[in-house]
Amino acid sequence: MEILDVAFHRASLATPHGQTKPERDRRRAELKIVRAGATVVRHLRLESRRFLKPPLTSFERTLVIERFGEGTLDRALARVRRAEERIRGLQHEAERSTRRLHGPEMLGDAVRSYYGRLSSFVREVDPDLLRLREVDRFLAGRPKVNPDQPTLVVAGFPNVGKSSLVGRLSTAHPKVADYPFTTLSIALGHADVGFDRLQVVDTPGVLGRARRANPAEAEAEAAVRGAATVVVFLLDPTGTGGHTLEEQEQLLERWRTELPNLPILPVETKSDLLRRETDRLQVSSVTGEGVAELQRRIRELVKPKGELPPMEEALVESPPEIEDLPTPPPKRGRRARSG
Repeated sequence: MEILDVAFHRASLATPHGQTKPERDRRRAELKIVRAGATVVRHLRLESRRFLKPPLTSFERTLVIERFGEGTLDRALARVRRAEERIRGLQHEAERSTRRLHGPEMLGDAVRSYYGRLSSFVREVDPDLLRLREVDRFLAGRPKVNPDQPTLVVAGFPNVGKSSLVGRLSTAHPKVADYPFTTLSIALGHADVGFDRLQVVDTPGVLGRARRANPAEAEAEAAVRGAATVVVFLLDPTGTGGHTLEEQEQLLERWRTELPNLPILPVETKSDLLRRETDRLQVSSVTGEGVAELQRRIRELVKPKGELPPMEEALVESPPEIEDLPTPPPKRGRRARSG
């Protein structure tokens, strides 16, 4: 592993000072032990630090669990942490043993024995280090969702118009196409709600297969469960997306049952293609029909902290009265000097 290569190279550069050769030999052996161990521990901590400082948000942890399985990340971190402790103990033991040894051969054997045990500890956690890097790359490819800001998640079956609507609601510019599973991972945009910034998350399509979900579907489920303040659930009654309205209703009801405290707003899309009698809001990302009403309903559910007054109220509001200020006395001009 590259960690061992770096550690052994750094240890080989040890150049101790000492008045006699035996003293320099012993110090060189001690320096090699200390440098190799410290370098390995430092690199192990760097591999773990991404997940500890700052700790993962609830959404990031949900993403990791949906993608890699429950406990996978925690087990890898625990094994790496245990390896650090064992390496520090091995280092202290090797340092003490060198103080009782004499001669370059005995000291060299002690260093080689230490290197061998150090290498075995690192190789034991090699799969865990690879897993940590895999999780790190996965999270690096996902947008950062701020847990302190309200988050709107737009979800539903594939090809129901989620990305087009997100483009209408926020600053995001998601890829839009007429075939399912165009969106393969979450995308993030922002919109102003009062004085607050609303995070708007576009998600991949979900088919409602809780136990047979592909990675894209699992990511959408993670966004709904781990990031959402409000969910806009899109339903396509036209059938152009390849799925019946009944199938979409089943997923909606499952989420409502599993997440009773999460506000879920059902919205029917593609109203430019089909208008039908329903109590649900109908919108069209093509014509913009219903988008303003959808924004109003989202605003009611999000309940922004710094609310702006309605435009009509701001226009008719009378300006505050200004108190009359006392008139300042006139300024006296300077007298011209004579002569």
